[in-house]
Amino acid sequence: MNKTVNINLAGIFFHIDEDAYLKLQRYLEAIKRSFTDSQGRSEIIADIEARIAELFSERVTHDKQVIGNKEVEDVITIMGQPEDYLVDDEIFEDEPHNYNKQKSGPSKKLFRDTENSYIGGVSAGLGHYFGIETVWIRLLWIVLIFGAGTGVLLYILLWILVPEAKTTADKLTMTGEPVNISNIEKKIKDSFDNVSDVAKNVGESLTGTAKSVSDSVSGAARNVNFQKHGNSIKSSSQSFFDAIGSIIMFFLKVVAKFVAILLIIVGASALIGLLIGLFSVGIADVVHIPGLEIVDAANASNTPIWLVSLLAFLAVGIPFFFVFYLGLKILINNLKSIGNIAKFTLLGLWLISIISLSVIGINQATQHAFDASVSKKETLNITANDTLTVQMAENLTYNKNYRRSGNSSKITYDANNEKIIYSRDIRLIVKSTRDSLAYITVEKQADGSNFLIAKNRAEKINYGYEINGNTLTLDPFLTTDIKNKFSDQEVEIILHLPVGSTLFADSNTYEFHRNSDYYNDILENGMEEHYLEIISDGVICKDCPEDDFKVNIDINNEASQVKINKNGIQINSTDSSLDLNEEGIKAKTEDVKVNINQNGIQITTDKN
Repeated sequence: MNKTVNINLAGIFFHIDEDAYLKLQRYLEAIKRSFTDSQGRSEIIADIEARIAELFSERVTHDKQVIGNKEVEDVITIMGQPEDYLVDDEIFEDEPHNYNKQKSGPSKKLFRDTENSYIGGVSAGLGHYFGIETVWIRLLWIVLIFGAGTGVLLYILLWILVPEAKTTADKLTMTGEPVNISNIEKKIKDSFDNVSDVAKNVGESLTGTAKSVSDSVSGAARNVNFQKHGNSIKSSSQSFFDAIGSIIMFFLKVVAKFVAILLIIVGASALIGLLIGLFSVGIADVVHIPGLEIVDAANASNTPIWLVSLLAFLAVGIPFFFVFYLGLKILINNLKSIGNIAKFTLLGLWLISIISLSVIGINQATQHAFDASVSKKETLNITANDTLTVQMAENLTYNKNYRRSGNSSKITYDANNEKIIYSRDIRLIVKSTRDSLAYITVEKQADGSNFLIAKNRAEKINYGYEINGNTLTLDPFLTTDIKNKFSDQEVEIILHLPVGSTLFADSNTYEFHRNSDYYNDILENGMEEHYLEIISDGVICKDCPEDDFKVNIDINNEASQVKINKNGIQINSTDSSLDLNEEGIKAKTEDVKVNINQNGIQITTDKN
C-alpha cells in the first residue's frame, strides 16, 4: 500500500501517490534547472505549475481521488520533457521549429484579451477565437449598435460571461497555441522583450528632445510604470473606458450575482420537483399503485407511463439543469466545466426526448381522429292520450351521484370485481312526433384511430333502461371495459313523444337535459315536476301557475316562446317580441318598433 501526499499546486490541493509525487517533483526540478538563466524564470515556473494543476483538475472526478503515476505521465506527455526545450535565444526567432509541429490543430477557447482592448477585451478575444482581424469585429459592433440596437446588450453579456485571459496558459489557449513548456517560456520572454522595446523607444525619444525640456521629459520617463511584464502604456481613451468599465462592471457583477442566485433556486427547485414526480409516477406504474389506472386508461397509445415520465423529465429537466449550472457558473468564477462530452450527451438526450414526446403526442392524438356511433330504436306503448313519466334510476351499484357535469369518467369495479370505465356522460333529448306511438332511440358514440375502431368501441358501451307501464327509468351512467380506454364515450337518449301525449319529468333528470338550442330539445330546464302536453315542436304546461303558463314553439327554425297570463299574451323569439294587452299592441324587432294603442299607430326605426 503506497502512501499519499497532499500537495498545493498553484493554489489547488491534490491527493497524490508517493511514487507519483516523487516523479512530479523530479520533473519540476528538471524544469527549474533548465530555466536557470532565463529572464522571467519565476513567472515561467508559476505558469507551468498552473497549467499542470489545470491538467490534474481535468483528470480528477471527485475530491478524494488520488493522482497516480498514469496521471503524472499523461501531464508530462502533454507538457513535454525539459530537455526537449533547451533555453536558447533561437526558440524566440521568427522561424518555427519542429517542436511546434508536434501537435496539430490545438483547440481554442474564448477569453477576453484585455491587453489589446479598448473597453473590455471582447472584440480582441473574438478576433483570436475566429481568426480574423479585431478591427472587423469592432466594425460589426458599431453596425449592431446603430443598426439593430442589440449590440450594447450583447456586448455587456459577453463582457460578463466570457472570462479574462489572465494567466499565460489562458493567453496561449486563447490564440490556439499548445500550452507546453516551450510556448509558456516564449510567451513570457516576449512580454519582457515588449517591455524592453517600449523602454528603448522612450529612451530614443528622450535623446532627440531639446535639452530645455529634457529634464522634465526624463522625469516623466522615470515615472513610467513598467511593472507586470511591461504592459503597454494605455491611451487616454483606454483609461477613460477603463474607469467607466470598472463602474459598470461593479454594478453588473452585483446584478449578475443576484440573477445567479435566482437561477440556482429556480433550477434546483425544478429539478427536485421533477425528480420527485419521476420517481412517484415511475414507481407507481411499475408496482401498480392504485389510483394510477385512470392515467393508463387515458393512455390510448399504450406507451408505458414510466417511459413518458422519463422522457418528460429529460425534456424539462435538462434545460433547468443548464439554468442551474449557468447560475453556478456566474456565481463561482473558477467553477470546473462539465466538459464537452457531458454537454453534447445532454443535448442529444434532450433532442431524443423532445422528438420521442412529439411522436407519442401525435400518436395519442390520432387515437381520437375518428368518431362513430351506433343506435338502437325501440317503440314504447305510449299513445296521444297517455302520460309518460321519465326518471333516472337510483345509482346503487356504483354509489355515484346523478350529476353529469365535471369529471364524468372514472375507473371503478363491476359486480365481478373487474375494472371498468364508468361515465356519467348521458344526454336526454325530448322531441315531438306525429307518429301514433312513442319511441326511444339510444345512440352510443366513441372515438378511435379509425372508423372501425371507433365503431367497435361504441358497440362495447354498456347502457340500460327500463320501461314499466307508463314509467321510463333511465340509467344515469354508462360503462365499458377498461381496455377500450377513455375514448370520449357518451350516450344520447332521444325520446320521441306523439303530439297530444303528456310528459312528466322527474326532478332527477335536470342535470341530464341541459341542452343547447342545437339539440332542439323541447324539455327545458325548470320544467321538471310539471305535466307537459306535447304539441308540435313544443310543450304546454298544464299545471304551471297562471303567470308561468308558457308554450315553446318553433318559428322559421328559431326557438320561440309564447306566454299567456291575465296580463295578456307575450311572444318572444331570438330577435323579436310581441306584446298584446289591454294597453294595446307592442311589436319590436332589431330595427323597427311598432306601438298600437288608443292614441293611434307609432312606428319608429333605429334611424329615427
